[in-house]
Amino acid sequence: MEQAVIAALLVVGLVIGTGIGAAYARAKRGWKDYRTARNTVPGARRTAWLATRTVITKVGVIALLLVGAAAYAAVGSDDERTVPAPTPTSTPTPSHPMGR
Repeated sequence: MEQAVIAALLVVGLVIGTGIGAAYARAKRGWKDYRTARNTVPGARRTAWLATRTVITKVGVIALLLVGAAAYAAVGSDDERTVPAPTPTSTPTPSHPMGR
């Protein structure tokens, strides 16, 4: 009888120990993953800001090109300005009315 109780307690201890051991392994792995993620955050943050800065620079260059193109279209090209302006001519005024 005593051996049966000892065997039952041993089985119960093994089951409980296995459950506790698995929970401990999960917790230890979780902390390891947390530390790994925490240590990679500064590098990822640096990369994210670098990508953001690149996008902002490209948008700025495109905006400047669009503003320049709009200003050029509003002013016109240099070819239109090189044509000499017509000069006014003086016409003699008639001394008598025409058509009578």
